[in-house]
Amino acid sequence: MKEAMLYQKLDEGRVQCNLCAHRCKISPGKRGVCGVRENQDGTLLTLVYGKSISAAVDPIEKKPLYHYLPGTDAFSIATVGCNFRCAFCQNADISQAPREGARDLGRWARDLPPEQVVHLAESYQCASIAYTYTEPTIFFEYAYDTALIATQHGLKNIFVTNGYMTSEALDTIGENLHAANVDLKSFRDEFYRKICGGSLQPVLDSIRKMHEMGVWVEVTTLVIPGHNDGDDELKGIAEFLVSVDPDVPWHISRFVPHYKMRDVPPTPVSTLHRAAEIGYNAGLHYVYVGNVPGDQYEHTHCPRCGEAVIYRIGYNVRLNLKGNNCPKCGSRLAIVI
Repeated sequence: MKEAMLYQKLDEGRVQCNLCAHRCKISPGKRGVCGVRENQDGTLLTLVYGKSISAAVDPIEKKPLYHYLPGTDAFSIATVGCNFRCAFCQNADISQAPREGARDLGRWARDLPPEQVVHLAESYQCASIAYTYTEPTIFFEYAYDTALIATQHGLKNIFVTNGYMTSEALDTIGENLHAANVDLKSFRDEFYRKICGGSLQPVLDSIRKMHEMGVWVEVTTLVIPGHNDGDDELKGIAEFLVSVDPDVPWHISRFVPHYKMRDVPPTPVSTLHRAAEIGYNAGLHYVYVGNVPGDQYEHTHCPRCGEAVIYRIGYNVRLNLKGNNCPKCGSRLAIVI
């Protein structure tokens, strides 16, 4: 355990956590919404520091990041816990473990201190470290300490996140956060409240702030039939991203039944293609269809001339670039090599 960052002490031994937009006010002996931050006698502790529930080498395209260090590997880590309770979570066994009765959070995890994370990333010749699988905001101290060391060693740091962190958290990690894929799960606050246990505006604020900070941002929307697949909603997401930057890549992912939404059918591919066209018609330069290997919307094309500059089939990648430029027309592309 370690004392938490970014919290303030209140009256009667209570504390307020300021890492995520819930800003939980926690009484002595209680935990925040995430289930991994506990008030012990007026001191807020993180219960998952250095406790990795998962560690693996992943292609960066799995995050998914298609325009940041394409074709490289990311060393990926996570702890248990999440500040959302998404009914469709694909990693619910670890993200929801504290919420579903697990009190001994170190029981399934292994000790993996920040220095060892960086050592492993270098040993496996990874270009980056990804804080992923659950929500990096809830293990922020662990991610932050690891990121500081990683930056010193020339590695990049990536958050795969629901975007529900506070402005203070982003300011704290600052230049040690280099890229992020943010889940923009819906463009309706009702969806966030009922299905995720959060709200929309903090996510929009985080996307905009990260982009303004110089963090490379890509956005993913899991399209769920009957829940967030309406044309108006998809258009709203696309127009918001255009307002941030037309070069923000938008990943439209296919839903498959999982967790508490096993009664919902998989997303028709035709719906994903319709969403992709909505994105392009709104003015986005890069839109992708995910969870459909071999799909026509997997490749990256030059927005100016249409030349295919990155070919993908699943996680297999072939680059057709001249540095950051299109080999056909010479246009500079929004790709970090």
